[in-house]
Amino acid sequence: MTNERRVLVHPDKEALTASVAARFLTKTIDILDDQGHANIALTGGTMGIAVLEAVNASPARDTIDWSKVHFWWGDERFVPRNDPDRNELQAREALLDHIAVPPENVHPFPSSDEIPDIDEAASVYAAELEAFGHEGWPVPKFDITFLGVGPDGHIASLFPDRPGIREDKASVIAERDSPKPPPERLSLTRPVINSSDRIWLVLAGSDKASALGLALAGASYTEVPVAGAKGRKRTVFFVDKDAAVDVPENLIAPSY
Repeated sequence: MTNERRVLVHPDKEALTASVAARFLTKTIDILDDQGHANIALTGGTMGIAVLEAVNASPARDTIDWSKVHFWWGDERFVPRNDPDRNELQAREALLDHIAVPPENVHPFPSSDEIPDIDEAASVYAAELEAFGHEGWPVPKFDITFLGVGPDGHIASLFPDRPGIREDKASVIAERDSPKPPPERLSLTRPVINSSDRIWLVLAGSDKASALGLALAGASYTEVPVAGAKGRKRTVFFVDKDAAVDVPENLIAPSY
């Protein structure tokens, strides 16, 4: 399988989330049939959580043996465990609390009330990743990594022209001065994200059109971080029509 990028355009946000949810369920079944387990990295944000809600609402939800699936996060706001801003809390409410996934299969970033020092929290999550490492990599083999994209082109908590997007040694970074609140965040680094077999980016709205257009045009990833997202097997931009206004027709794929 090649690692080409492709763009799939949907008429609106509702069709987009339903399509991604259906594709996720189908692909997870394929992955489990092929290798017996799966590692999924989740994202937060409006669309990331909407996809999880659509998975939860799907009649096919319980066709998955969730005991064989491990869930991780691409980034997290460094706030207390029960803070509504936490991606983990939103994901639990949207999907994880409704499926038969063992607690030990859910791997959230540490919260600020558990580990107040953000550098220590980054080290703890790096150690958790390494405990599930594969083939010499200090991280799991992520089968699917979901990413949202900010209007500025940021992915996870890797922001334009910030040290985090350039980090290529650590698996986890501590971001202390995010341009988007809250200021303190934890994030996987770009090499870890790009070690994923599949990166699925979910974008909706005209405010994402510029970032998507720049990414596909080959912008510098330090200036437009989404331009640097590339999975080992496949990178797919699932977008709505509003986000796709700057995408050349020849880059739009008819199907996955």
